[in-house]
Amino acid sequence: MNENLKQHFRDSEAPFIEQVTSWLRQAADQYRPILTAFLNPRQVYIAQTMVNQLDDVRMRAFGGYPGAELQRLLFYPSYYQPEESDFQITLFNVVYPVKFATLKHGQILGTLANSGVERDVFGDIVSDGNEWQFFCENEMAQYFNDQIDHFGKTKVHLTAVPLTSALIPEDDWESVTTTVSSLRADSVIKAAFNLSRHHAKELIEGAKVRLNWADLPKADYELALLDMLSVTHYGRVRLAEIGGETKKARLRITLNIIHSK
Repeated sequence: MNENLKQHFRDSEAPFIEQVTSWLRQAADQYRPILTAFLNPRQVYIAQTMVNQLDDVRMRAFGGYPGAELQRLLFYPSYYQPEESDFQITLFNVVYPVKFATLKHGQILGTLANSGVERDVFGDIVSDGNEWQFFCENEMAQYFNDQIDHFGKTKVHLTAVPLTSALIPEDDWESVTTTVSSLRADSVIKAAFNLSRHHAKELIEGAKVRLNWADLPKADYELALLDMLSVTHYGRVRLAEIGGETKKARLRITLNIIHSK
């Protein structure tokens, strides 16, 4: 199964495929559910593709609320009936002086990511435009509670609340169908934000672009389905669909785009 699969995915994704293979083997051999950290949409897609080839193991993804971007995966034997509590997710309300301070997504992300933990131990950071919340693994909840008392210069207090209290995030995504000459990262950024190819390349070379929450190696990096690019000062773009070629040999794609405010 492994070699076959690797042909469909990028070489750089081989270590993740090995990791998923190991999780699936554990679930099958030990006949018990296996829970992952928070994974991005591309990783969830790869894992689901692999699970679809099996009869004895199933998978469910959950990030704390419907439509979560980052989700924990549960691999489990076919007899098992997963419940929400199996995902072991804690939801924190960020309590801060709303009248006197403004919080931004980047401040919260930066503080959490720099608090001495791996990025995959916390999930989405959500806001309804006023209040802020974030999701994390149960086992990290006490750590965050002890460590975090400021986001930026704003003093905060974290309060754990039930998952049923999750905010409905502001949905600023817009869906755009367009054509590109290729799935190169600079081509997709050009199409998403109406930039020149040269400027898109400059942004990537200036380390202003991240791919799936990690560094983007180079401008000609080929994107794949559900890849997410974050472009400083412009916004985020997700490759939602890859269609066929036009008569002029351009590729038809659908992008989900969120513009920076």
